[in-house]
Amino acid sequence: MSEPFSFSIDPVKVDKVETTHRRIVTAIPAPGTRGIMERIARHESSNAMDQPPVIWDRANGYQIFDPYGNAWIDFSSTIFVANCGHAHPHMVKTLQEQAEKLCHAYTYPTEIRAQYLEKLIAFTPANLTKASLFSTGAEASERAIKLARLYGLRDDRKRRTIIGFDGNFHGKTLGAQMAGGYHEQKHWIGYHDPAMRHLPFPYPWVLEAEGITGREMFTRDITKLGETTDLDDVIALILESYQGWGGIFYPTDYVQAVREWTAERDALLIFDEIQAGFGRCGTLFAYEQYGVEADLVTCGKGVSGSMPLSVVLGRGEIIDLDPAYTSSHGGHPLSCAAGLANIEIFETENLVSESARKGEIVRREINRWKQKTPERIGRVLGNGLLWGVFLTKENGEELDPLFCDHVVERCLRKGVFHIRTGRGTLKLGPPLTIPDDALIEGLQVTGEAI
Repeated sequence: MSEPFSFSIDPVKVDKVETTHRRIVTAIPAPGTRGIMERIARHESSNAMDQPPVIWDRANGYQIFDPYGNAWIDFSSTIFVANCGHAHPHMVKTLQEQAEKLCHAYTYPTEIRAQYLEKLIAFTPANLTKASLFSTGAEASERAIKLARLYGLRDDRKRRTIIGFDGNFHGKTLGAQMAGGYHEQKHWIGYHDPAMRHLPFPYPWVLEAEGITGREMFTRDITKLGETTDLDDVIALILESYQGWGGIFYPTDYVQAVREWTAERDALLIFDEIQAGFGRCGTLFAYEQYGVEADLVTCGKGVSGSMPLSVVLGRGEIIDLDPAYTSSHGGHPLSCAAGLANIEIFETENLVSESARKGEIVRREINRWKQKTPERIGRVLGNGLLWGVFLTKENGEELDPLFCDHVVERCLRKGVFHIRTGRGTLKLGPPLTIPDDALIEGLQVTGEAI
């Protein structure tokens, strides 16, 4: 068995790079990187060593800069946060103006909170009429779970069961992790909530192998679940709009079958859009591509483009079930200012349609990769500016995480920054504001690295 991959934190001499969009002028990692990373590790339990070793000094637009003169094209948007670009001038100006006025207000009324909520509700789907404001995606997941349970307690049936999906991720707090589908990560909980159940995710390779449609798979699996679960107790299904590690979407007919099933039973359909939302996939929310309405939507990351902000959107009668649910930093004045500026940038720069348009550039370039190295590229999944490229062992279907990690490292040395998934998938997610020529250059460098 091969040793697990780790990025070198000692400088490695590499060729210098100088283009309009990239600059590599030192060894990589740059001298000085190791010392800073060790200082962090000395005082914090951190997984920083698992990601490309770059000291983030500043970021602007679609570029990351270290303190040593190097610049990378960012294909990560940090972690799908900077959809509107790093340090957008309108974002910076708005935050500066707000910071000079008010930096904290708990849940007390503020003008910036009112402005943001009005803009948010007007900008998002019409059936989502109210919102709750928090600071992290996990908080939003916890809020959605609680609202679903409260919705189930409204009548004599007292329904409590929530159904999630294997392989979905909703956060690392207790309820969020219980609803999520990374079961091996739940050992610390020490308790299994019998009212948290899971269905198999409808991966495309499963549907292909079994020769069934998405609708048929849902019908089969929900029926099977009914053998061990009282389906009359189900109050909600929670879906991550796509699985982040590989850009894996549900089949449309699967989600439509879920929507029909929940509607028949007055159960809620919850979409986790924490990573998928705000233009990332070429529509405002990824779930809109399934042609269904949501009852609750959780948002984070790209909802602000910068500051800690998360949101639960929903029908007013659901959100109002728990009006006293508050958070110390939920609706923070700076976060509301960032959320407002983010929507204004989306509107003035047409970022949702730009994401869809640029997604076709990505599709075209990846097809060129496949022509050059078909023996290493398996599935390619994605929409807009979210893509998962499955890198496989030669002429096979098995994912090759080690090969993929080396591709990420090679790109780093050539001035393109990628997230490391550790799964054998190359995850592409640049800011939606990235210029076409920078996008193409980053894709070409990545193709060469493969």
